Amino acid sequence: MPQRRSHVDPSAAQTELAVALSALRADLDAPVDFPAEALDEALSSPSPPPELDLRDVPFATLDPPGSRDLDQAFHLERAGRGYTVRYAIADVPGFVSPGGAVDVEARRRGQTLYAADGSIPLHPPVLSEDRASLLPDVDRPALVWTFGLDGDGTVVDTSLERALIRSRVQLEYAGAQDAVDRGEDGPVSLLPEIGRLRIAQERARGGASLNLPDEEVVRTDAGGYGIRRRSPLPVEEWNAQLSLMTGMAAASLMLEAEVGILRTMPRPDDAAFDTFRRQTAALGRPWTTGDYGDFLRDLDRTDPLTLPVLQAAATLFRGAGYVTFDGSTPTDTVQAAIAAPYAHATAPLRRLVDRWTLTICLAVSRGEAVPSWVRDSLADLPGLMQDSSQRASRLDAATVNAVEAALITPLVGSRVDATIIELRGERARIQLADPAVTASAPVPIDARPGDVIRLRVARADIGAGEIEFSLD
Repeated sequence: MPQRRSHVDPSAAQTELAVALSALRADLDAPVDFPAEALDEALSSPSPPPELDLRDVPFATLDPPGSRDLDQAFHLERAGRGYTVRYAIADVPGFVSPGGAVDVEARRRGQTLYAADGSIPLHPPVLSEDRASLLPDVDRPALVWTFGLDGDGTVVDTSLERALIRSRVQLEYAGAQDAVDRGEDGPVSLLPEIGRLRIAQERARGGASLNLPDEEVVRTDAGGYGIRRRSPLPVEEWNAQLSLMTGMAAASLMLEAEVGILRTMPRPDDAAFDTFRRQTAALGRPWTTGDYGDFLRDLDRTDPLTLPVLQAAATLFRGAGYVTFDGSTPTDTVQAAIAAPYAHATAPLRRLVDRWTLTICLAVSRGEAVPSWVRDSLADLPGLMQDSSQRASRLDAATVNAVEAALITPLVGSRVDATIIELRGERARIQLADPAVTASAPVPIDARPGDVIRLRVARADIGAGEIEFSLD
């Protein structure tokens, strides 16, 4: 995990926190250990035979520090007035036998869960962090998407092939951003150019990106836990555009074949937009004209009131789900925030549904029939993914709540300044700057979003993940 220095040293609170975090796994009712047969199968399953040798292409990966489950690698180059983008995805469908022990266990899990004290992986680590991971300086099978882009960043040609690749370097976000800022020639030198063009395409479609600051539980230099909130770096947003482009291409292939699974989200209704307009006006940053996507993209990330605006905008990004189809296309195919049909297709090491998407897309690209195991199990996927997403949400929320309670414990009885993010009747969501804590608290009658108020820390319960404030 990323490291930072926290003002909280190891203490009784941190000891209690470690116990509480460990207990979350048991409370989650999620499988942790893999059955022996799944471990044996993951170790012994044959590698998928490559159909194309792309080891001469200098692929690179870009991920958070310390990552081992590397799903994607990319290579960017100019092609006349446009670009060629190769996007390699870990060939999990080639390693996992349908109906085998690894497949059965992956369906139980749905996705990799990330806890403060380690992850609960979707696949055995010998696959997800070794044999199937696109680690640098080793040959790896991959499903390689090749996109031809014109000078405006529009996709004019797409192909998908099974290939053998060899990534040259594992990049981390901060280092990649530094390389871009210095103007270095290297794997990411074209990423800003292509990323900005794809963002312009998103704007033209009417798409919207929320880009809320990440809220991560991190290990401190002192050995305890803390909360880090940071806004995504530009290089992360540009990199995300490559993944979005791939997901849209996958959706297009499946819709053409009339079989597949889409990630959908309804467009916010008028009532939601009206509420958001009132909230932005109350914050002194009113959204008055244009599309909400343009408004969010143009917010000043250095403005302290941008975070409350983005928090309010989160209500516009609700209702995402999956829809399956076989033999005809569904009525509603659009993911509203992307403003296009979209499918999960770029994280098969960490998310179950991507294996189905990639298997369908490879068959369609080859002009072959979609495997019967895919068709037979399509209808089960939305439920499996919903269950795993609920587990992930509970784990994330409980982890952050416990860490925040530990951080605030030394301040019980003292007074702190807090910024009001959102009013909720006689209470509000508030944000403390140090320690970085978001919580619910009572507020004065005349309080408004954006106001800084003085609160007393009345109670902190680490085991329950609860914090209580008072106005006195």
